[in-house]
Amino acid sequence: MNEKNSFPTGQSPVGTNQTGPLLTVASEDIAGSEEFRHLSSIAGIAVDLRYAGPNNFVGRDLYSPFDCAWLHVEAAAALEAAVAWLAVQAPGHTLLVLDALRPQRVQQQLWDALDGTGLQMYLANPARGSIHSYGMALDVTILDPQGRELDMGTGFDDMTDLSHPALEEGFMRTGQLSEQQVNNRRLLRGALFGAGFVGINTEWWHFDCGDRDRVRSTFRRVL
Repeated sequence: MNEKNSFPTGQSPVGTNQTGPLLTVASEDIAGSEEFRHLSSIAGIAVDLRYAGPNNFVGRDLYSPFDCAWLHVEAAAALEAAVAWLAVQAPGHTLLVLDALRPQRVQQQLWDALDGTGLQMYLANPARGSIHSYGMALDVTILDPQGRELDMGTGFDDMTDLSHPALEEGFMRTGQLSEQQVNNRRLLRGALFGAGFVGINTEWWHFDCGDRDRVRSTFRRVL
């Protein structure tokens, strides 16, 4: 789907922002939209959405009553390409999706939970919009052939410097990350980068699909 067709014909923009039209869609309307694909339609992945239960830094389910196991169709196609890459490079291993579509209301709750902690650097300001809220970002790790998560040196949502891909080489030299842990991260990046995703410097598990400015200016944000 190209930029001109990233929202259904007949849908009108709601408001404007500095980068272009501000397009929105309600969480309850996702299932009826051709813009999004459910994760269950993507073969070869495992899913454990951490914000759909208590296993997250807030400690509670943030997604109910809505099903948030969705991606924009562009990101879903890219995820399928990542699955195919991993199947060739590391047979028996499986991508485990930890988060995909994250509605704006949830991004705001996470932002508010970190207010005053000095840790908001780990989140996109909801005023600007997380790429997750467009269905164009993934949090993901890898399961080994026995179904165990590969050791990445930290858990998901670990808000310490050890989670920073940009600092891995230094931590490996000091022994704070092992060579195997860094190699596991490289395997994950290989799968996602080869499919067109882009990583960030502060979270080994987070990947954006495509250019952030393009996403924010032309895709619909899920409320």
